[in-house]
Amino acid sequence: MRNHLAVVILISVSAAAACSGATAAATIPTPAVDEARTTGKGERTAVFAGGCFWGIEAVFDHVKGVKSSVSGYSGGNEATAHYDIVSTGTTGHAESVQVVYDPSQISYGQLLQIFFSVHDPTELNGQGPDEGPQYRTAIFYGDDEQKRVAQAYVDQLNRAKVFKQRIVTQVVPLKAFYKAEDYHQDYLVHHPNQPYIVINDLPKVAYLREQFPQLYK
Repeated sequence: MRNHLAVVILISVSAAAACSGATAAATIPTPAVDEARTTGKGERTAVFAGGCFWGIEAVFDHVKGVKSSVSGYSGGNEATAHYDIVSTGTTGHAESVQVVYDPSQISYGQLLQIFFSVHDPTELNGQGPDEGPQYRTAIFYGDDEQKRVAQAYVDQLNRAKVFKQRIVTQVVPLKAFYKAEDYHQDYLVHHPNQPYIVINDLPKVAYLREQFPQLYK
């Protein structure tokens, strides 16, 4: 995304493309299949990739029940988990976000519903102004239950034809998550006026507040 800062203001239509998934959020149903709910406090982890990790991290930072949201890389190996290398699109990594949440407050299925609401899951190897497999849409499941819930939800959304095109989100096992460089963490908080953030990511957070007020913090 950093390579596009010089031109992003000139192509405002890209902002619409980047948020095209979010515009359909009002019609996205709740998951018919979800993880077992618990009454005891605890921690579970989910990892999602939906384009630039700045915006996805910022969204989950504002979700009730989420304890932390961290930008990083998944899909490749540790040796190549560095921004400059990942940006070549040759490492197998996707810019990803690790979400640690309290399952007594929010479920994995609800996290998936938010995830599909704030990015375009029908765009292959890119998201809005960002192009390349490092910006692909993916769900990295940590166990069989997450796999079951994620795949069931993708199938549910496809059957309902919620999106105009078929979902291309990968549902793949999480091999590892590597935290990104410190300057990527809480990027929206530290750079709220940057053109890329204003056009592509602040609308995601605003949409979360509008469409999921009961989950917004």
